[in-house]
Amino acid sequence: MTNQIVSAKIEQFKAVLNQQTIRAQIKNSLKEHSGAFMSSMIDLYSGESSLQNCDPEKVAMECVKAAALGLPISKSLGFAYVVPFKGNPTFIIGYKGLIQLAQRSGLYRTINADAVYEGELEGVDKMSGEIKLTGERTSSEIVGFFAYFRLMNGFEKVFYMTVEEVTDWAKRYSPGFSKEFSVWKTEFDKMAKKTVLKRLISVYGPMSIEMQNVMENDEAPEEKLSRETAANANQETIEIGADAVKDKTESEAPKPEF
Repeated sequence: MTNQIVSAKIEQFKAVLNQQTIRAQIKNSLKEHSGAFMSSMIDLYSGESSLQNCDPEKVAMECVKAAALGLPISKSLGFAYVVPFKGNPTFIIGYKGLIQLAQRSGLYRTINADAVYEGELEGVDKMSGEIKLTGERTSSEIVGFFAYFRLMNGFEKVFYMTVEEVTDWAKRYSPGFSKEFSVWKTEFDKMAKKTVLKRLISVYGPMSIEMQNVMENDEAPEEKLSRETAANANQETIEIGADAVKDKTESEAPKPEF
């Protein structure tokens, strides 16, 4: 796009921000910080040609989602992002945003996610899931990512994925993974930390209503479909005769579930 076209689009976006409904929503969420947030919206839109190809009002509404959660949208901070997906802007929470929401819940004493470098990983206990990071770092190569939390009641859990596992997960569940403007392309490490943290919390961590809503709305279409399919699997009612139930009960010992 020429500079003239870009300038026109930016002015159009500013006009959208001047709408009473947009300003009111941001003001209600951020109070005296609303002005600074709106400036960051303009900076984001001005610096992202991919967003300039989207409907400016839709871009603003996705930014409002971050404002409602009290999360900054600067890409360098890693709290939240607004990125295009199939021509539509999409709000995506970052790993720092997840940590922020967990801290606000008052349920977590400690929560963290980070990269693991070559030499640091001593091993993974398959039974407990615990990882040993007692080794000395031998290079700048990242071999994996971990997430960890300890609750106020003392319960703690850690989750680890190799770089290959994170990449395979992203290819499978993030429809925009291979896109030119994908956050995975520009912020792989941050998205990897988010992946391990999200998987850890979704299975083992308590979640406030706010966190539950974010987790559900943050799912990529393929991920949500996979989860719903698994949840609805084998739900069909099947009538079995009493004799068949008796024979099955006597012939099969109960199997433990892990």
